[in-house]
Amino acid sequence: MNNKEDNQILLPHHHSQDEEKIKAHLPGEEEIAGVSEALKQLGDPSRLRIFWLLCHCEECVLNIAAIVNMTSPAVSHHLRLLKSSGLIVSRREGKEMYYRTADTELAQMLHHMIEKLGKITCPRTQDGGQ
Repeated sequence: MNNKEDNQILLPHHHSQDEEKIKAHLPGEEEIAGVSEALKQLGDPSRLRIFWLLCHCEECVLNIAAIVNMTSPAVSHHLRLLKSSGLIVSRREGKEMYYRTADTELAQMLHHMIEKLGKITCPRTQDGGQ
């Protein structure tokens, strides 16, 4: 049972001397919500592939669909979810919409994490880029 007294949480068991320091740095629900939403969106293999692709280029729906071998409506659905979670952005050029990864620290970190975990070589490193 956790009792709150003067914003202190009394733990039923004390296993570590670092408990107070850890509790002081524990992110709140609002702080972690964006990360949670991003990870939820990237939990789908199709969205993960689309996100990775858009980390390396800006593309329209038709080209993305051709590259990942999916229908345009399916790709549009995944793009809407990725965009609503803030992982990608879009721009209009005439009648065409182009998508790319958002220029955020979270998106960049997720890009690098995907490549490290999946042991995927970033095309930019092969070409002498980042």
